[in-house]
Order: sequence, then structure tokens, then C-alpha cells
Amino acid sequence: MDILKDLWLFMKERKKFWLFPIIIILLVLGVLIVFGGSSALAPFVYSLF
Repeated sequence: MDILKDLWLFMKERKKFWLFPIIIILLVLGVLIVFGGSSALAPFVYSLF
């Protein structure tokens, strides 16, 4: 959680709020990759792409 706090402080201090949507998209894609490779939901995740 320390990394997220540091990232938020960086974006707030440097006014780089445009990074927030990019980070969210990368996190969502990472979660989809993890679930797509190791669960019963894999066929449904692959159909999204």
C-alpha cells in the first residue's frame, strides 16, 4: 500500500492526474490476465478480447 500512497502523492504534487486512468486500465488488464490464466472464467475473459 506504500507504493499506492507514494504514487498518489507524486500525482498530486506534480499535477499529473492524467496518469490515473492509465494506471487503472493497467491494473484492470493485470487482473484479467491473472483470472484468465488460472480460473474457470478463462473462456469468458478470452471472449472479451
